[in-house]
Amino acid sequence: MMYRFTFNFYISMITDKLQKAINEQITAELWSSNLYLAMSFFLARKGYPGMTVWMKKQAAEEHRHACRMAEYIISRGGVVKLDKLDVVPNDFGTPLEIFKQVYDHECRVSKMIDMLVDVASAEKDHATQDFLWGFVREQVEEEAQASNIVDMLTHAESAGICVVDERLGQRI
Repeated sequence: MMYRFTFNFYISMITDKLQKAINEQITAELWSSNLYLAMSFFLARKGYPGMTVWMKKQAAEEHRHACRMAEYIISRGGVVKLDKLDVVPNDFGTPLEIFKQVYDHECRVSKMIDMLVDVASAEKDHATQDFLWGFVREQVEEEAQASNIVDMLTHAESAGICVVDERLGQRI
């Protein structure tokens, strides 16, 4: 491992391979943030204020993930490199279709985080593995939450969707 001298301490630097992989995940997290923000605008236009609030909070959470990962790279002596973000869709369908997309997206993100843990393991970087396990645990919650919303929307009749919308607006 490489070491960098800072304030009379040596810190272990993150490997180039792991740094590149986390930088790619940062881009993916920022794209996810934009996706949920676009969904929030779509839902606002369709008249679902509660779902709009939920999506905006989800967008902010994905942005925080990107920032946490960037701060981690910096703390390990690495360099954060932001890449361009692909365009997100802007037309989504019904609330049920939207939340099915959210669930599918969170499952993809979970696989991406799992692959990051695998890279950290192959690089024998225990600190990064420990850091990433927090995201693994969080993804379990994200998938469960999205799945529960899909279930609520599936069982809600047309009048019930208003109740689901109000409930989602109460997200903390």
